[in-house]
Amino acid sequence: MNRVLQVLVLLPALLFMVTGLRWLVAPAGVAPNFGLTLGEGVALSSQVGDMAGFFLTLGSCMLIALISRRRIWYYPGIMLLTITAVGRIVAWMFHDATLALDLIGPEVIVSIILLVASRRLPETD
Repeated sequence: MNRVLQVLVLLPALLFMVTGLRWLVAPAGVAPNFGLTLGEGVALSSQVGDMAGFFLTLGSCMLIALISRRRIWYYPGIMLLTITAVGRIVAWMFHDATLALDLIGPEVIVSIILLVASRRLPETD
């Protein structure tokens, strides 16, 4: 069971790392996956920097959690994904955004996987 859980953490961690690297190397190819068109100037700088930072931090924390077997490294990922999902819901409720269930669903699922992993996988706190 723990091996399956490790794989369930590893696969999205790698996907997040690749997505973060894509934001750094070829943002025009990844932006449409998030319903974004690239801005110009400072807007483009913010999009690339923020999105790359988000995904690379998320993937790195998940990989560090798996490698170090320390529970604390799961929590930044749980927080990033949960706050992002809540932010999407707030945007829908109060700012006339489209309800992005196709993005919220995976965020919630991976958050739950990370929460379970934080309880089952670590050897140390």
